[in-house]
Amino acid sequence: MQPGIFKVCLVVVTAIVNHPLLFPANDSAVPATDDFIFQKLKEREENLKLQQLELEQLLSRPEPPIEDDTETESKPTEDETLWDFWSVMSMIVFLMIEVWRQDFLDNSSHEQSKEEEDDLLFVGSSCHGVSFPSKTMLSIFHDQYIRTTTHDAARTKEFVEGFADDLLEALRSVCNRDADMEVEDSICVGSMYENWRVNKPLICDLLVPFAPPEPYYFRCHPWIASKSIAPNQQSFGTILVCGPEDSSGCVCDRKKLGEDMLCLLHNPSSKKKVTKDVNLLCSMDSNYLDTDQVMKWFQTAITKAWGRISHKYEFELTFSHLDSPGALRVRFKSGKVISFNITPVVQYGDSDLYFISQFPGMDRSNPLASSIHWNLSFAVYERRFLKDIAKHLPGNSCHLSCLQIMTFLHSKQCQITGPSGLTSYHLKTVLLHLLVTQPYNVWSNVMLEDRLRDMFKSLEKCLLEKRLRHFMIGNSKLPETVSLPERFRTAEPLNLFRSFVLNRDLYQRTLSMFYEMLKNATVVINEYSLHLPTGPSNKNSH
Repeated sequence: MQPGIFKVCLVVVTAIVNHPLLFPANDSAVPATDDFIFQKLKEREENLKLQQLELEQLLSRPEPPIEDDTETESKPTEDETLWDFWSVMSMIVFLMIEVWRQDFLDNSSHEQSKEEEDDLLFVGSSCHGVSFPSKTMLSIFHDQYIRTTTHDAARTKEFVEGFADDLLEALRSVCNRDADMEVEDSICVGSMYENWRVNKPLICDLLVPFAPPEPYYFRCHPWIASKSIAPNQQSFGTILVCGPEDSSGCVCDRKKLGEDMLCLLHNPSSKKKVTKDVNLLCSMDSNYLDTDQVMKWFQTAITKAWGRISHKYEFELTFSHLDSPGALRVRFKSGKVISFNITPVVQYGDSDLYFISQFPGMDRSNPLASSIHWNLSFAVYERRFLKDIAKHLPGNSCHLSCLQIMTFLHSKQCQITGPSGLTSYHLKTVLLHLLVTQPYNVWSNVMLEDRLRDMFKSLEKCLLEKRLRHFMIGNSKLPETVSLPERFRTAEPLNLFRSFVLNRDLYQRTLSMFYEMLKNATVVINEYSLHLPTGPSNKNSH
């Protein structure tokens, strides 16, 4: 009976010690691949079933008959006593081994997590065996290359803004106000106006809101706050083109007003006769605004407007990308080229949120699922946030310098390995999150290498987790001064790395590009720094 009880205890102890719910640390070292995890879980389940079956068999065995030998019971033999002693010792040794194994796994998991946290100790250390540029080299590179590169940014912005205003004024003059879309003044956004663009050519991004002729109007439907929308579509929306026959909910649409009553919303004096030639740019067989139709209309209108004012300028204007609404290039007789994007957008209510057909520089090889799906642009809010937070940061803050160096390294690596799923907007989002989670005083210029290290460390963490939250949508730490509409502030957070979850090949290519960028960082920065002039002329340009 004693051997049977010992076996039962041994099986029970083994099952308890190895149970995944009681000791989950054993699974912490499992590689993060779904197939491997599922296979391990199945093997564990089979082992537990075998242990349970063995336990049931032991319990179901009939006990041996008890002999009526009082002398044997009262005086156990020497062999049985010795066997009991070694049985107890074996159980103690077994328990000690299991406890040591669990402690070892716990320590290993803690060491692994600590190693992941400190994985990017760049200064004087390495990331995956790769050293990062020193503080001195980073300072030389930023002072001599970054600042010199952005020296002409002010003049470029001044030219683009003046020419865009003239071009839009000419566009209004060639359009039929009763039948064509009406364009408003341009809005300057993007890296050039946030003062962190470093890659050439220096491209300005401008948004041009447009609206249909009266009495038509747009009704925007953002998908961001809807629980019925798939996660990979929550950054889009649709725009419904409504006509005078669509009820707006006004009481005058349901009741006949007296002769002395006047509806201020539907003032008869403001109503225009609707012509049959109105082009509302809708998708075929629907009332939704079509991105392709808007692109064709805008390019045609730009071409007509340029034809009206081209005699005033001594340069050539062309479209740099025919599949982008307003990607324009100005070429002077001297050979100098200035590029800029002027993109038609639809304003969401009275907010600074805009529906955009495509972001400047967006890859058109992977278009939206439908031409009636519009992207949501928070560019105005992002520029406002950077402007407001700069008032709290030190006067010589390094936050934009970190972003400039990071985007420079990213662009150079993309030229070597080709594009991946990582964009400059992702890098900017990482910086925005750090600005609201770290104290203001740590962004002093003398802390450039530390903050740059934090940016790479945070980006690597997001890549490994396949999760980078949108800075505006569902961010409880967003300052009230940004004045974002409440429905977007309280919405569910949006994962900008959702594509990595759905596309494993894209994820592996992006992760490989990221670590290659780190390996080449020192070489690239040293190469550019060594070939920069250090004479008085270069210092005066600062």
